[in-house]
Amino acid sequence: MPLEVGIEASDSFTVDGRLLTDVGGTLGVSVLSTPGMIAMMERTSAMLVYPLLEQGQATVGFEVCVKHVAGALEGTGCIVRSKLVEVIDSRKLRFEVSVVTDDDRTIGVGTHERRVVGAAR
Repeated sequence: MPLEVGIEASDSFTVDGRLLTDVGGTLGVSVLSTPGMIAMMERTSAMLVYPLLEQGQATVGFEVCVKHVAGALEGTGCIVRSKLVEVIDSRKLRFEVSVVTDDDRTIGVGTHERRVVGAAR
């Protein structure tokens, strides 16, 4: 099945564990780290297209262009969203990505690109 522009996915997560930072103790509280936010954006994008790939294919991320525009404290419920907005040569995939809190406060927005590669399944 070909990858089609416009498909999208979302996933809920709680800000905890490996997603946290206190910036070396300088904040006094734990918040969603930028690398943690990006990891959730990448994972959701990868999982969106994975079931649609041919046998023996997977994707790898190669570009992230996001802004982390607000903080999310430890324990905050969030929703990560990914939408496939461009497919080039059936191999280069561009996604619009975002993270918002359960009460719809924007935490991060941007784009993410992945490449289809060969992989053992």
